[in-house]
Amino acid sequence: MDANLVLDFLSQLKLNNNREWFQENKKWYDASKKEVENFVSGIITTISAIDPALQTPPMKDCMFRIFRDVRFGADKSPYKTNFGAFIARGGRKSSFPGYYFHFEPGESMLAGGVYQPEPDTLKLLRNEIYFRSAELKEILEKPSFKKYFSQLGDFDKMKKAPKDFPADFPDVDLLKYRSYIVSQNIPDKIVTSENYQKQVLDMVKELQPFMAFLNRAISNG
Repeated sequence: MDANLVLDFLSQLKLNNNREWFQENKKWYDASKKEVENFVSGIITTISAIDPALQTPPMKDCMFRIFRDVRFGADKSPYKTNFGAFIARGGRKSSFPGYYFHFEPGESMLAGGVYQPEPDTLKLLRNEIYFRSAELKEILEKPSFKKYFSQLGDFDKMKKAPKDFPADFPDVDLLKYRSYIVSQNIPDKIVTSENYQKQVLDMVKELQPFMAFLNRAISNG
């Protein structure tokens, strides 16, 4: 992937987030989008060999559109300033855990897990954690895992124990999450280097026990 082309386009889009500039630079956008799509197609095949539960979803089902829905927000900028893909069994709208690749100058990252699942899916995840919290803690505390992923994302964490679970459960803190994801920012110098794919694959391999835990919870439900 020509990541320099992609990040340069996104940098300029951030400075010129309007339809006139976008139309004038449509070829640049098309070329950047194609670079990302080619990368995502290839990485889907590679990750599917590591994680068979992924089931090789079509690239087009995993990519997010660059066009923003401006109907309900104060920000009326017509375009996102990133390219993103959620690679999961069933594509980006799936309830199964997946791998999120995000390309944005200074903000690129790889994340893995389940983001804001529906209530029924969240209940399945919490049930699995309730009965197997020691297993999840062991996964999250493994040194090679923590090398890349320091902790679960707590941006939407509840303050109290969810209903239907005892507040005095020793690992109740693990039940308070509304999303079960981990993420790691990746500097531009890595994204644009020859080592980028190797690094993200190393991260994907470290994610496998975590992803398997989440997959089991949802699949067995």
